[in-house]
Amino acid sequence: MKVLMVIPALGNVYGGPTKIVIELAESVAKLGISVDIVATNANGSTNLDVPLNQWVIENYYRLQYFTYLDLLDYKFTGSMTKWLFKNVSNYDIVHTNAIFSYPVLAAHWACQFRKVPYIATPHGMMEPWALAYKAWKKKLYFNLLEKPSLQTAKAMQMTASTEARHINTFGLKIPLVFVPNGIHSKDFEFLPSPDIFYQKFPETRNKTLIIFLGRIDPKKGLDLLAPAFAKAHRKFPDTHLIVAGPDNTGFLPTAENYFIEAGCKNAVTFTGMLTGEMKYAALAAANIYVAPSYSEGFSMSVLEGMAAGLPCVITTGCNFPEAGMANVASIVDIDVEQIANALIQLLQDSQAAKKMGDRARQFILENYTWDSVASKMVSVYQEIINDGTVKNANLRSKQ
Repeated sequence: MKVLMVIPALGNVYGGPTKIVIELAESVAKLGISVDIVATNANGSTNLDVPLNQWVIENYYRLQYFTYLDLLDYKFTGSMTKWLFKNVSNYDIVHTNAIFSYPVLAAHWACQFRKVPYIATPHGMMEPWALAYKAWKKKLYFNLLEKPSLQTAKAMQMTASTEARHINTFGLKIPLVFVPNGIHSKDFEFLPSPDIFYQKFPETRNKTLIIFLGRIDPKKGLDLLAPAFAKAHRKFPDTHLIVAGPDNTGFLPTAENYFIEAGCKNAVTFTGMLTGEMKYAALAAANIYVAPSYSEGFSMSVLEGMAAGLPCVITTGCNFPEAGMANVASIVDIDVEQIANALIQLLQDSQAAKKMGDRARQFILENYTWDSVASKMVSVYQEIINDGTVKNANLRSKQ
């Protein structure tokens, strides 16, 4: 089986989707599947320093980057379009990632022209909060271009089970399959020493640490977290908040001001983006994980927080009801008071918080590893290639 994955860009500034596609590609390829990825060299306001129009060989898969013209955020790319129309017929199936971006649209057109089956993953971009941003532009683009191209997809992947109710409102007559994101269990077998994190951020030493791990972005709910944390901090003065993530849209000054206005800025550390050992050391140092998001596809950082054994406070916008049903996380409405009260409850009962974190770790390692995700995804690919559609009811969403 030969699989082509298409994504508008793979820059780190784009957060979850970049990590998800790379991790999925690697995990699928480990099963003996040939996997290639194509993307533009976009990286926010800059470009990736990578070879163009040639294969970059990774451990299990290949990457190829193309130049682009950023018009209205759609990343128009003539070189990638030409390549897709010429080469897409070399693959058994194409897997596109994201919507509202020209490279994905070009891939759909090439697949239609060459009669190659394709599956689409919106990565939360069809959630109401995401659609409300630049709504008029998205509505026009979707109705004129996106919807006709999605209608001929063989399936749409949901990474969160809750996506179905929103996707169904668009009137797309295609099967929806639920295949979540995952983590590598080996990354969480032995976390590094918290001291690695303390040495770089000494103000966090000897504190009860609450960690937010995500992009500095309006949808992440930092405007909610600031007053919520301030309330918790007044009750527990030894608490300290870690805000760990990149600022790829210039939103950082606004985010910092939320905490200034809430009167707790002196108990907050903005670390910037953490990767590798430093990220895992931060998780090892933390006592509680919090995700106050308005909207997520299926958050990688929530999985990481839970896999690290942290008790988690997440909003309904994180689209992870399974964690609530399994009693492995505190799921609250998108509301300042509810976020604050959930944090306070965990801080008040450290023993119960520890037990929640232990349950969370076991739940993720049993159900959300990339090995199991890749197997499900390959089964979907195989069904589409063999039968032209997804028929296995165990892989379909509950609609």
